Amino acid sequence: MAKVSMVERQKKRERLVKQYASKRASLKDIIRDESKPMEERFKATLKLAELPRNSSPVRLNNRCQLTGRPRAYYRKLKLSRIMLRDLASKGQIPGMVKSSW
Repeated sequence: MAKVSMVERQKKRERLVKQYASKRASLKDIIRDESKPMEERFKATLKLAELPRNSSPVRLNNRCQLTGRPRAYYRKLKLSRIMLRDLASKGQIPGMVKSSW
């Protein structure tokens, strides 16, 4: 089980990313548009830098939905390897069977 503070911090980042997504996208469009004057693009860059750092989607980290574990994460199932094995052994994941030979 991951630290509760880290899981809560991740949730806060997800909220901020969602809240500022449209504003960040519009500023980035202005910055990338080479037909706009350089001063306007520079102002957009400064405005983008003023936004909270945690509003950037790059700062998000994949975590297990059940335990919050940040490592050994399977994107398709949104689970860590440990929980994946436990649920597969219990037969709770359709079509997944623990191999043995």
